[in-house]
Amino acid sequence: MSRFFAGCRPHPLGAERPRTPRVLVFALASTILVTPVALPPPAWAQWAVFDVANFSQNILTAARELEQVNNEIQSLTNEAQMLVNQAKNLESLPLSTLSQLQASTQQTQTLLAQAQTIAFDVQQIETAYASTYGAASTTASDATLVATAQTRWQTSVGSFEDSLKIQAGVVGNIPASSSAMASLVSASQSASGALQAAQAGNQLLALQSQQLSDLTAVVAAKSRADALEQARNAATESQGQEQYRRFSTRKGYVAHDVSMFGE
Repeated sequence: MSRFFAGCRPHPLGAERPRTPRVLVFALASTILVTPVALPPPAWAQWAVFDVANFSQNILTAARELEQVNNEIQSLTNEAQMLVNQAKNLESLPLSTLSQLQASTQQTQTLLAQAQTIAFDVQQIETAYASTYGAASTTASDATLVATAQTRWQTSVGSFEDSLKIQAGVVGNIPASSSAMASLVSASQSASGALQAAQAGNQLLALQSQQLSDLTAVVAAKSRADALEQARNAATESQGQEQYRRFSTRKGYVAHDVSMFGE
């Protein structure tokens, strides 16, 4: 190559420039074409491809997952509300009228236990009827018959007094029963759960039972007084018959007509 360029030096002015051989020119061109040159890689065009079907499928999948999450949230909310309701259903009623009802019932029972002469007892009633309210004895003295009649009268009077006492006691229980009923109805209406409502209902039933007990006591006391009075009348009639028999069969008495009013 140095020789080539040395042979190409310029000549003085006016001198004729020598011609380059064609073979040499061809060799230079071949060298230029054959010699590898570090050229940059070709730049390829990059296009973004949008898959509509895949995008739609992804949206549907996300919607289903969101719906599932919402369903799970709603399920958890329902379970939480159910637990809250169960907790309310297990709450006890803060109001209790049991002691008040027991006190009223005890008072009525005490009045019944104070029955005079003949209590509310089957054995005592049988004994009293056998000794006092049976048929008049034909062998008892007149004083004994009078004393027995006096006992029957006292028993009847005492039974009427007992009946009046029990009636007064039952009437005295009415204000307390009314107050308890109002409180229980209010508690039942404002109950937060099933247990409170059930307990209020049970206490209302207990109040009703207490009132029925009072009514039973009144009926029993009144019926006792009426029965004793009827028994006294029957015993008095039997005793009168016996006393008339004794009077009519007494010696020294002769039955005869009696004139009255100057006839």
